[in-house]
Amino acid sequence: MPGDLMQTISKKQARQFILSKQGLIGAHRFEGKDGAYEYVRQAGCIQYDPVDVCGKNAELTLQSRVKGFSKKMLYELLYEDRRLVDYADKELSIWPAEDWPYFSSYRDRSRKLGRTFKGLKPLEKKAIAYIRENGPVSSDSLPVEGEIFWHSSMHWSGNWQGKSQAARSVLEQLYTDGELVIHHKQGSRKYYDLAERHLPSSLLEADNPCRNNEEFTAWRVLRRIGAVGLLWDKNSTAFLGIDINAEKRKEVLARLMSECRIIPVEVEGIRQVFYYRAEDDDLMQSVIDGTADLKPRMSFIAPLDPLIWDKSLILALWDYQYSWEIYTPAVKRRYGYYVLPVVFGDRFAGRIEAVPDRKNGVLIVRNVWWEPDVRITKKLISALNRTVKDFAKFNGCRETEYLISL
Repeated sequence: MPGDLMQTISKKQARQFILSKQGLIGAHRFEGKDGAYEYVRQAGCIQYDPVDVCGKNAELTLQSRVKGFSKKMLYELLYEDRRLVDYADKELSIWPAEDWPYFSSYRDRSRKLGRTFKGLKPLEKKAIAYIRENGPVSSDSLPVEGEIFWHSSMHWSGNWQGKSQAARSVLEQLYTDGELVIHHKQGSRKYYDLAERHLPSSLLEADNPCRNNEEFTAWRVLRRIGAVGLLWDKNSTAFLGIDINAEKRKEVLARLMSECRIIPVEVEGIRQVFYYRAEDDDLMQSVIDGTADLKPRMSFIAPLDPLIWDKSLILALWDYQYSWEIYTPAVKRRYGYYVLPVVFGDRFAGRIEAVPDRKNGVLIVRNVWWEPDVRITKKLISALNRTVKDFAKFNGCRETEYLISL
């Protein structure tokens, strides 16, 4: 960026930069299992949600931008290769195992809280001894009876407290402590095993690279900026899970700028300043000078995808409003139970409801809602058919069926 002048970009350039960073426009930057891992590294974390209508959220996040992605790849990265872990970040998330040392403060807080619950310590010793001898367990197979009063400190639980099944509580406590990791899942049921069996001692015993909470917060804010691509100096749901307010956010952004780790940019028509990671400046300049690869692609976006973590930002840059209606009463839904945004080229073109009939191997497209100003062209319908076909394969379906006319 020449001199000290802050660059100004158009909304269109901001959209193109974000989609290029996300790997949702131009040639595929992410491919296969290694590509899936590299995308998670870029995003820092992707959110886990157990609902599986047409793929779980984390799987949907990867299928939209990783060429040739299959659900098996994520399972292998988590539970065979152990390059990824399930743990808290932006609520319950999936992130690179290499980041384990950074979250030691989470584990320290959990251990401190766990010591306050009467009767929990003996149960922990019993559970660890049982797992050491018998291998992975779920709350149903751990021989610990009864209930205890317990308080979960993990972000996705909303700091739940009250009476809980003792087996579930002790496993969750040991998991948040870092003594256990998730060995595998069957549906939404979690099976736990000793962390020492699956993560190297070089990670388990490593010092936290952040010397204090301020450094940890700055690291996490930088990570979230990289996850979205471009974030503004405004309260944002993209920062969910980080203990940060307006004053602290300004301090963190100023610190990251002074360390030359982020670059500010103005977007025409928007008052707030935006920021992107310094390592992405070449990409930003290629968008500005018109040399970036912006060949259109169509993708179906997960409800909790990093691209749409900040729905206010999406509305400001794309004039597109998305609400995940899964928890909306059916009579109040505008679209459907599990509807996915559709990206085509550098815009949100609409939304789709596609549900697999796995018994018969058919992906059923219940509806497609195009945005009002989208022109229905042969190119658009051709892109839709290709993307639906790929989505069917991702869901284990051989055929597709449309319940609407295109």
